[in-house]
Amino acid sequence: MRWRIAVSMAIGVGSGVYCWFLLMHFHLGAGDFNWAVWAAEDLLAHRNPYARPMQLYPLTCAVFGLPFAWMRPEAAGGAFYGISSALMALGLSRYGYRRLLVFLAYPYWAGIIEAQWTPLIMASAFFPLLLPATLLSLLVMPGWPWLWAGHFYLYNRFVPLLIVPGPLLALALLRYRDRDALLLLLAALMPQRWFYDTFILWLIPKTRREIIWTIFFSWGAGLYRWYHAPHSYIEVGRWMVLFMYLPMLAVVLLRKAAEKPSIATA
Repeated sequence: MRWRIAVSMAIGVGSGVYCWFLLMHFHLGAGDFNWAVWAAEDLLAHRNPYARPMQLYPLTCAVFGLPFAWMRPEAAGGAFYGISSALMALGLSRYGYRRLLVFLAYPYWAGIIEAQWTPLIMASAFFPLLLPATLLSLLVMPGWPWLWAGHFYLYNRFVPLLIVPGPLLALALLRYRDRDALLLLLAALMPQRWFYDTFILWLIPKTRREIIWTIFFSWGAGLYRWYHAPHSYIEVGRWMVLFMYLPMLAVVLLRKAAEKPSIATA
């Protein structure tokens, strides 16, 4: 346990410092975490967070933003990403250090430049983080889900299952008893907009071979993004399906019937 904590802290510090550096270098403030900090500041000032244009996050984000509201934006974004990464590493390492290879997947690095939420969401598969924060936000402002829903039309998005060749992901139903197959299908039904949104899929590969091959394919999207600016979110979605979703589908379908590790097993 001591080594797991040490390794997780090292990953958290390294990722947090690098995220802070990128936010400073590109003058992004706290990146995507700005919205959480702004929501927290609005609550502290007794303002409606959804009176702020383009506030597309549930009020749960404000609960996570509160501890960082006093910090400089870049430091807040870096600290949030580092802590999220450390928690994720601690959860993954419970099932072996090989699971930490997922930090090499392209979506993790696509998220680090904007201090995204994906490491925290993955960490929530191992620790109860989101539900208590959501319940607390409902106590503070019971009507926020309706205010939040009123902003949905502003969200530019795509649904992976509906973008060619996304319908192939329905083949995951052939393994409907496998929780990983259900995770893949559920993720494919969720509205998304950028490559970092797929990071939660790396809860699916369990063996070293599965993890390495899915990481390898994910960087196909990374190279594409490096040399080519997408013209639409639909284009982003197609490359996500090709380089991230379909390799995960292969992992689920090619597992032997006797080898059906769930999300929370090694």
